[in-house]
Amino acid sequence: MGEEIKSTNITWHHGFITKEDRERLNGHKAVVIWFTGLPSSGKSTLAHSVENALYQRGCRTFVLDGDNIRHGLNKDLGFSPEDRQENIRRIGEVAALFVQAGVIALTAFISPYREDRAKARAIAGTENFIEAYVKCSLEECERRDPKGLYAKARAGKIPEFTGVSAPYEPPENPELVLDTDLETVEESTQKVLDFLKNRGIIS
Repeated sequence: MGEEIKSTNITWHHGFITKEDRERLNGHKAVVIWFTGLPSSGKSTLAHSVENALYQRGCRTFVLDGDNIRHGLNKDLGFSPEDRQENIRRIGEVAALFVQAGVIALTAFISPYREDRAKARAIAGTENFIEAYVKCSLEECERRDPKGLYAKARAGKIPEFTGVSAPYEPPENPELVLDTDLETVEESTQKVLDFLKNRGIIS
């Protein structure tokens, strides 16, 4: 779906202001922090917690949340493997634009397939991409189940539900592993902040 190029007679226009110019203005580097994990693992909670901590430090940030994006940009997509692939492709493109704008973009998407996450990394550029695996056991995710989705999936009311009737491929070499089975939100948030400091993304 996303590989076909239908536009013709188009030219990429380069502006006068670069990503590096915007980073200097902001006082921090721009990256994508890609939170991935099972449903109810804590992706959105962590993305917003990290964003809040960065905001308090004066950083330019924005969270791209899976459910929110499906209310607008991706409301035409379902949950088939093909639609999931297109969902992540579009978000990868949007996140890359945020990076060019000098923003720290935090994405909270299940993004179950390694190949799709690799494509998102390629779109943003490896140097601009941090894969954060929100690691949580299926049992704990089901126990939390704040939206009641696992229960519906187990009852056959939600087809192609990740972790129940659709696969999740854990990252093999993520930059960060946030074990929300064992860590508090505050501990996981601090782990992300420490990583960003060590990488020289924030001061």
